[in-house]
Formats: sequence, C-alpha cells, structure tokens
Amino acid sequence: MPPKSSSGKDKDLAEEDEVLQAVILADSFNKRFKPLTVGKPRCLLPICNATLLDWTFESLALAGVQEIFVICRSYADQVKAAIRDSKWSKPSSGLKIVPIVTAKETFSPGDAMRDIYTHGIITSDFVLVTGDLVSNVRIDEVVRAHKERRRTNKDAIMTMVVKEAGAAHRTRSRGESGVFVLDPDTSECLHYEPTIGYPATPSIKIPREILEEHPEVEIRNDLIDCSIDVCSVEVPSLFQDNFDYGDIRRDFVYGVLTSDLLMKNIYCYVAKDGYAARVADTRSYDAVSKDILARWTFPLVPDDNHPGGHSYEHLRGNKYIAKDNSVVLSRTCKVGNNTLIGAHTTIEANASVQSSVVGQRCTIGPGAVLRDAYIFDDTHVGAGCVVEGSIVGTHVRLGSGCRVPRGCLIADGVVIGEGAKLRKFERVSKKREAQEDEDEDADDEDEEEEDSDLEEVEAHQEGVEQIVGKGSNALVWPQGLPDEEEEVEERESHNNQRLMRIGDDASDLELSDEGSTTDDDFSDTDTSYSMRSRASSMTSASGPSFSLNLDPSTSASAIHSLSSAAAETEFRSEVAQSLERAFAEGHSVENAAVELKTLRMASNVPLRRVREAVVGAIVDRVPLVPDDPAAQRAEIARFVRRWGQLIDKIGGVDAVETVEALQYHCAGAGAGARQPLFAQVLAALYQQDLVEEEDIRAWHRSAAARGQGLKPGSPLAEGVKRCWAVGAKMIEQFDAESEEESEEEESDEEAPKAKAPAAVSAPSSAKAAAEEDSESEEDSDEDSDDDSEESAPAKPAPAPAPAAAPAAAKPATQPPKAPAQAADSESEEETESEEASDEDASPAAKTASAAAPAASHPAPAKTSTPAPSTHAKAAEGPGGSSDESEEDSEDSAANA
Repeated sequence: MPPKSSSGKDKDLAEEDEVLQAVILADSFNKRFKPLTVGKPRCLLPICNATLLDWTFESLALAGVQEIFVICRSYADQVKAAIRDSKWSKPSSGLKIVPIVTAKETFSPGDAMRDIYTHGIITSDFVLVTGDLVSNVRIDEVVRAHKERRRTNKDAIMTMVVKEAGAAHRTRSRGESGVFVLDPDTSECLHYEPTIGYPATPSIKIPREILEEHPEVEIRNDLIDCSIDVCSVEVPSLFQDNFDYGDIRRDFVYGVLTSDLLMKNIYCYVAKDGYAARVADTRSYDAVSKDILARWTFPLVPDDNHPGGHSYEHLRGNKYIAKDNSVVLSRTCKVGNNTLIGAHTTIEANASVQSSVVGQRCTIGPGAVLRDAYIFDDTHVGAGCVVEGSIVGTHVRLGSGCRVPRGCLIADGVVIGEGAKLRKFERVSKKREAQEDEDEDADDEDEEEEDSDLEEVEAHQEGVEQIVGKGSNALVWPQGLPDEEEEVEERESHNNQRLMRIGDDASDLELSDEGSTTDDDFSDTDTSYSMRSRASSMTSASGPSFSLNLDPSTSASAIHSLSSAAAETEFRSEVAQSLERAFAEGHSVENAAVELKTLRMASNVPLRRVREAVVGAIVDRVPLVPDDPAAQRAEIARFVRRWGQLIDKIGGVDAVETVEALQYHCAGAGAGARQPLFAQVLAALYQQDLVEEEDIRAWHRSAAARGQGLKPGSPLAEGVKRCWAVGAKMIEQFDAESEEESEEEESDEEAPKAKAPAAVSAPSSAKAAAEEDSESEEDSDEDSDDDSEESAPAKPAPAPAPAAAPAAAKPATQPPKAPAQAADSESEEETESEEASDEDASPAAKTASAAAPAASHPAPAKTSTPAPSTHAKAAEGPGGSSDESEEDSEDSAANA
C-alpha cells in the first residue's frame, strides 16, 4: 500500500522557501523634474547624496526582498550601468537585481505592467514599487498578511500600503491624492476616488450598493498613499486584458472596484509604524530630504546604512559631515542644523549653510549663503552667492554674486554669469550645442523626445542674458500657463503642478471652503451618494474629515462634536492648573514636561494643543511693567530663560508652530496689554535659541501667519495682521544685518589681515593714545544718544576685532556673553571700536537707530551684548579674536 501523500506539508514548506520578488517601475512617466532630468532618468537623481534608486533598493532589502526586477524604458543604459557599478551588484548584497528594458511604446505604468506579463518573470506574489521610494516599513509583514488573506479569499489580488497623516503633513501631496472607502473590520477597500488639489475636487460619489452591503464604512481622506503594493500573480494579466488601464490608482484600482465583471478584492494595510514616502515631485523631494536628515527614516540615515555607501559623522543638531577628513571647513564658516556635507567639499570663509545638502567635491565660495538648498556633486558656488529653496545639478558653476531664489531648478553643466539674478521658480538647462558631445551615447528615442522639448524652449529666449548673466551657457525654460491650445490632464495643469513644486505655497490659489457636507438633492433613483468635499484650510489644526449622514434625523455627529469640545475644554483646564502649580511651586522644566505629556496621552489630544497651552501660559504669566520698556524686557527674558525650554520638552520640536502659537495667542488678546508682548517674547525666544532666523522666515511665509482663513475685519484677524507686520520688521532687520556684515567683510579685506605679536613701539603707542582720547569723546556723545533710545534692545553691529597671535587665538565658535556681563564688556567694545574705521562705525549707528522704532518691535538680537557667535566669526577674521593681553597692552599705551 503506497504511503499517504504529504502534499499539504510540502506546499507549506514551498511557500516558506518562496523567493520574495519585487518589481520597480524606474520611469516616472511625467516631466515634473524637468530640466533636471534632461539627459538622465529621475531614479538616478541624488537625494542626500545617494540616488533614488539606491534608496529604493535599500528599502526593499530592509524588508527581506531577494529578487528585484527593474523595469526601465528611458535611459536604460544609464540605469543598467548604475546597477552594475553599485554595491548591490556584489554577491554579498543578498539581492539579485535584473534590469528589464521595456518597449519604446511604454508610456504609462499600465504599459510597463503589460510588458511584465509579456516577459513572464513573475512566478508568485510580488511587491510593486516605484523607483523613487524611501521607506523603512516592514514590507515582509504586509506580504505575510496578504498571503494569509489569499488562503481564504483567492480574489484578494492586491494590498495597498497607506499611512495616516494630517492635511498639513509635508510628505502628503497637495496636488494629487485619493479618498479611500474602507470596511473598518477587514480593511477592504470598497471604493477609491482620485482627487486633485486645483481645481479642488468638489465631490465624490459612493455607489449605493456599497452602503447597502456594508452597514458601517470608513471614508478616509487622511491617508498617504505610499505606492507600495503587494500584488498577486494575476495582476499583470488584468492589465493585459484591459488596455485602457494606464495609471495603477486612477485606472486599475478604480476600475477593479467599480467593475461588475471582475469580482476582485483590493485591501489596504494602514501602517502604524515606520516611514514611507515617494519623491514624486520637487516639493516631496524637499520634504523627504528633511525627513532623512531629521532621522525619521531610521535605520536608513546618512551615518548608518547610507545607500550610497558613504560614511558620515552625525553631530549635534543633525549635522552630517563626511568621515574621511576630506571636508575643508573655514574657521569662520557657519554650518547650521539639518545639513549634510559630502566628501572633498570646501566651504570657505564666512559662508553659511543652513538646512541644506551639499554633494561631493563641491566648493562654496566666501560669503555664500545656502538656505534650504540642494547642491549636487562637483558644483561651484561663487563668492557672495545666495541660493535659497532650490535644486542645483552636477557640474554647475554659479558666478560670484548670483542670486538663486526659491523654487529654481538648475540642470547639470549650467554656467550662470556673475551677478545674475534669477527669478523665482526659474528652470534653467544647458544649451543644446554645449551638450551634444556628452549625449552622443544617449538613446536615440530619448534624444528625439528631448530635442522636441528643447526646440520649444529655444523659441522663447528673448532677453535671457539679463537673467543668467554674461558668459552663460544657460537656456531659460518658459514660466507661466501653457498655451490654451495644448490639452493636458487636470492633474498636470500648471496651477495643480504649482502645488507640487518646491518653494511654492500657492497662497494666491483658492483651495478651501467651509468644509465637507453631504449632498441633499439626491433622489431614491440615484445609484450613488454624492459627498462634497474640499481640502481643509492649512490653518486648521486637525486633518480633513468627511461625514456621510444617511439619516437626516440622526444627531450622532452633533453629539460627537459636543463631546470632543467638552473633552478639549477639560484638557485646557487641567493644563492650565498644571502649569500654574509648576510656576508657583518652582518645579523643574523636566518634571513639568512629564506631567504635560501624561495629560496629553490621557486626553488623546494633538501635540499642537499642548504647545499652544504652554506658549499661552508663558505669555500670560509674564509680569507687566507699564511705562518701563527696559524692565519689561528684563522680565520677559527672565521668564523665557526659566521656562522657555518647556516648549520643546513636551514631546517634539517645531519652532515654526511655536511662533504661530505665540502669534495667535497674542492676537487673541485684542488690543490689550498682552498683544504688544509678541515682539518682545519672540525676541526672547530667538535669544534663547528656541527659534532661529530661518524659523521666523518660514513662519512669516506661511499662510497661517498671514491669517488666511480668518474672517476679514475680525479682531483676531486684525491682531494676526499686526503680529505679522512685526515679523516683517524683524526680517527686514535680519536682511539689513546681513548687508552690514558683507560691508564689514569688504572693509576687513582691505585692512591688514594680521598684526605683529610683538609689543607696540612708543610712537605707535602715543598715536593710539591720542586716537583713543579723541574717540572716547565721540563714544560718550554716542552713549548719551543711545541712552535715549534704550527702549529697543538693538543688536550692535559687530566690530572687527584685531587679529591676535596664533598662540592666543580663541575658538571659532565663541559663546555669546551673558546680559549680566554687558557692563564688563563695554571697555573691550571701546578698545575694539578704536581699531575700526569711521566707515565701520557708521553702519553700526544705522543698525542701532533702525532697530529701535518702538518697544514693541525689538531687534532680534541673541543677546543685549555685541557679537553673537555668527557675527563674532565674521568679525574675527583669519587671525582669530583679539587676546585679552593685547587689549591690556593697548590700554596701558593709551594711559601713557
């Protein structure tokens, strides 16, 4: 008698040993990164100094994928070469990567899926992602859940990975999204409706049979589509059978769920942990870069598991510097938080790099400023250049004094002339004549497509030399709306694309209304319910929500709203009592933060509510000192110094949200005694390093700071407007100080760079004494004038200090002086001011007078004494700061 078959056990073992496959769609099938993608595919653009394709490989390897098929059409040779030269081609990587070149007629993801079916490469359930994915989500858990579901339901063909996020989440696309209708028990996706940002999708329709078959559904507009799908083996065949399926979400998912013939099921996996986002446009490029630097993608971070194989040292403030000691940083340069500097890069004297990524082998010239900028490899930024909120390609040369404002894209190999001032959102590429030699090996089909684009661009080049400067090889791409004759999809329209480009807040577009309602004009013969919706205002603290009231007599929604309002009122009361106890009993900041965290978790309220309560309590607790601005500033400084750290210790650091909470709290006080405190409290927060200059600028640019969404003419709107005007004055002073610093640096370059360390000779000492006597009289006159303007804590202009001997040089980062030491530092200031020329003293006097229009508009000075660390560096010069012994010798000479 033959033995019993063990096919069931063998099948289970085969499933356990099954190789997990993944398919990467390397093509983007759109032009959102043009002209950066002229001559290269989007998946090979670098983000944090590693290509997008490498980040995708790292994400899949972290999830346990063993075999990857890369589907590519454009620049397939470059993609294959990048795979061959990467660390993933080594046997030790544990990945088998197979590039698949599709037909030239592949113009959509649907065409790519049909090519996959034609090649017959899929043998089991597989993971489908795009070539611009950054994720640390455990995809293997999603695959396990999908296979468990398939054992009981063979019609479950796909599981989509989504994550919860609010309307203002920076990785959530504002231009295109979707509404998911889910079964709350099984997470089955019952209906999917794609939406766009402009013109905003006014309504969605839910088939009536869904509501009849499912007594309870969830209508979710708070989900980020991660573009990670676990698919069954028959998904490519469904694309093959339906040639009208072009896009995976708008066509395939929508078509399958609305088809009466296919009878297939699609599910959602709402990821509670982990990070996943697509770099689908330049706005998401900026957002994902900042998330990587802020370590939201851990363990995929620059200093550990960097996909490009680079090694970085992680410093305080999320600064990443290449480990091989090849980075050259000038002693007077400034590297801010959330910044990455690639290997063999040089940052020269007085340059400033803030919240930016600099590639390998780059040069940042003297006095250059990079703010929210992304500089690719082998790029030179000239002296005095300013690059803000833009992306600059490889081998680019920016001439001295260039201005690159927010939103600009500069393609590879472009040369910008000296003193050029680009317009906002300018797109610049290299002229065709200059790039023919480099593109000889490019694909003919890709060349033809690019040539057609460049021919259209070349037709609009009148007066471009005024923009890009002399000696430039740049081609300026047209801005503005496309021709009316050109037909494009709504999601690819100019205004909708504005919602997806870097640096554009689209504040002039109408994007919101009163909220979501249900359609009241449906009849019994309707086959679907219509639900009207609009994206929530960016000033709203909570994410967008949809309500479907099937029974008009039902008041469950109203009851829920009342319950939520009562819970929030109770939370505010408890927070106020907790802070009152902390202030009265002198608790430590740490203990007060622990108590607030406990209250937040017990009440289940957003972190923003806690921050608003803390900021409001600090403002309301500051003692008022009428008719004495100096004493009022001292009280504010004392209170912020004691309790300001509590704002950042309650669970997260968001300086922009802190300034916004301060603005709305002071604005809500009306024209009373607390509203004028906005400027002074903001200056105190700036002095205590709780907010930085870039945070104030970011707040000032936001729609919430301008009062968008508030009723015009209301007391709150008027108060918000006044606070916004105060911020404008503060930013004007920041700009003025930057200009004065550049002027002082120019004067420093003309003066001798170093002094002899030997003792001063008798004639020079007598001359110094005579100069000191004459200037001390001028100082006394200026001091008397300054006393009359004491109400404004103006930041004095930094005076260039005499260079000290190398042995006595002070460190480059000198901490600011405490206010209590202001009197002791006056003699040192006078000694230093004697070394400065009359031209240097003039901007300082201008700064002091411009910075003190009124007590309600204080200068954003870090301390009341001169020289915060940034300006101290600029003043010290190459020789370092002056030594105390040298000052003593000058004083003795003056007395003689």
